[in-house]
Amino acid sequence: MDMIENLIIAIVKPLISQPETLTIKIVDTPEFLEYHLDLDQSDIGRVIGKKGRTISAIRTIVYSVPVEGKKIRLLVEK
Repeated sequence: MDMIENLIIAIVKPLISQPETLTIKIVDTPEFLEYHLDLDQSDIGRVIGKKGRTISAIRTIVYSVPVEGKKIRLLVEK
């Protein structure tokens, strides 16, 4: 696992009620390195938060990690 994936797991796991269902799929596109979070349906709202504030804060932390060559993108799969 890479550093960003470990960071995402460390942030998201305490927020969700079923952490064993958390999986992260990494998609490498020409411009982005995308991290797709696959969660239990009941945990999606907890990660997104009211008006998207929680996911916005998580993205701010994850996007602040310096990565060479590509931008990072964090997506929540529904």
